[in-house]
Amino acid sequence: MAMANHQTLAFVFGILGNIVSFLVYFAPVPTFYRIYKRKSAEGFHSLPYIVALFSAMLWLCYALLKKDAFFLTTINSFGCVIESIYIFLYFFYAPLPAKKQTLQVVLSLNIGLFSVIVVLIQTLLKGKDRIHVFGGICASFSVAVFAAPLSIVAKVVRTKSVEFMPFPLSFFLTLSAIMWFSYGFLKADLCVSIPNVVGFTLGLVQMVLYGFYRNAGKGNKEKLPEHVIDMVMLSTLSTSDFHQISHQQNEIKKSDEEDGKDDDEETGKPEKSMETSGELQPNGSTV
Repeated sequence: MAMANHQTLAFVFGILGNIVSFLVYFAPVPTFYRIYKRKSAEGFHSLPYIVALFSAMLWLCYALLKKDAFFLTTINSFGCVIESIYIFLYFFYAPLPAKKQTLQVVLSLNIGLFSVIVVLIQTLLKGKDRIHVFGGICASFSVAVFAAPLSIVAKVVRTKSVEFMPFPLSFFLTLSAIMWFSYGFLKADLCVSIPNVVGFTLGLVQMVLYGFYRNAGKGNKEKLPEHVIDMVMLSTLSTSDFHQISHQQNEIKKSDEEDGKDDDEETGKPEKSMETSGELQPNGSTV
């Protein structure tokens, strides 16, 4: 009976983890819709999506090696597809130098390094050793990605501004970490559960900081630096991905506002003083 309850709970948390992670994977859709409207990806970076794809590829291989990890297989199969679509859209609308850079990173990371890992593990190891080593690589990569937002956390404390650390995203990413930790714990899979302990802890820290500083930095116009390594490891799709997405959406919104100002100027409406506006431009400068 206890074993049956164990399996039932693992099934429930596997479904919940998939649902939350599906929603998180769709977070960049508004960003790419705006890129499509602008017909340009200039000012954006492909690295978060390339890293997300690499993470999903690693976890998918791990799930296939285990053979009894259906929920890991489904979410990371979807992750491989959706991240590939994002990368293709970025590549299609990116300027030529960015296209070259994106192609170089994809060839070296998603094809080169990934192939080396798979070939070495398949050649040098057998049986459960393959699963353990591949799981260790996935867990280590996930912890490394989880650590990426620490610079944002430090910046929030220094600037007393949570502009690029939105509470809803931190909440859902923390929720995702809880779901996947529970799933890994119930399945006795340390490679899944341990990284999500880190994810839950950092997510909780971010939410506490948000509550503490949400009103403290309203008058602070200092711009936080762009976060490059954003996304994903299996369950959490790293919180840094979403700082990048939030940053990109803010840049586009502000770019649209500047376009509206240009239209007003052409129709003879007075323009707001550039010295007092304090608005952030898409290139990150303050005017």
